[in-house]
Amino acid sequence: MEFSDFDNRGYRTVDVRTGYGEWVASYERTVEDVMDIGLLERLREPSWAAVRRAADLGCGTGRTGAWLRGRGVPAVDGVDLTPEMLELARRRGDHDRLVTADVTDTGLPESAYDLVISSLVDEHLPDLHPLYREAARLAAPGAAFVLVTFHPHFIMTAGMPTHYTRGSGEPVAIDTHVHLISDHVAAGLAAGWRLVELHEGVIDDAWLAVKPKWERFRNHPISAAYVWRKDS
Repeated sequence: MEFSDFDNRGYRTVDVRTGYGEWVASYERTVEDVMDIGLLERLREPSWAAVRRAADLGCGTGRTGAWLRGRGVPAVDGVDLTPEMLELARRRGDHDRLVTADVTDTGLPESAYDLVISSLVDEHLPDLHPLYREAARLAAPGAAFVLVTFHPHFIMTAGMPTHYTRGSGEPVAIDTHVHLISDHVAAGLAAGWRLVELHEGVIDDAWLAVKPKWERFRNHPISAAYVWRKDS
């Protein structure tokens, strides 16, 4: 589905590499933990403390990697398309290895990870299948793939792309695509994954504490967390 069918902002749009390269200066102050970290904390699977090695796809400034380290994951490799974001992750120091690459073609070793995780990345991909296939390539038998996404309902209802504000005050959109839940299920199954858990985050009191102007979106889903398992 084309985001342009729902866009009610009309922001100038830039590509992912350009957008995140510019957003890096304010990213940590504008992405709220309730969007993604809050969902990770609700998951029953995987057992984070049992994870030995994780691949963090679209690791950005290292927020997810830091959270994984805090949950006892001893080794985390990160991949991101944007060198400026990776530099912040490098300073943070929670990844063992950081690679500049596309999340659909990471160059990381095959079958080497018992956890693959990707947070707030898929809305920038025109097709989900390559991401799910790459995650399956990286995953060892029995591994989990945890994917946190921008909920399609919110993108369509709010007409809001992923965006940031430049120093000049201009809001700028980053290429955004709409993927239905059924699109994720189709891509995951096609890549050999088995869905074991799904949580949807809604605009609730916790959200409104940080975004009080979003009262009109109360009880609308805004993000989702999928947990997939690779059986062989």
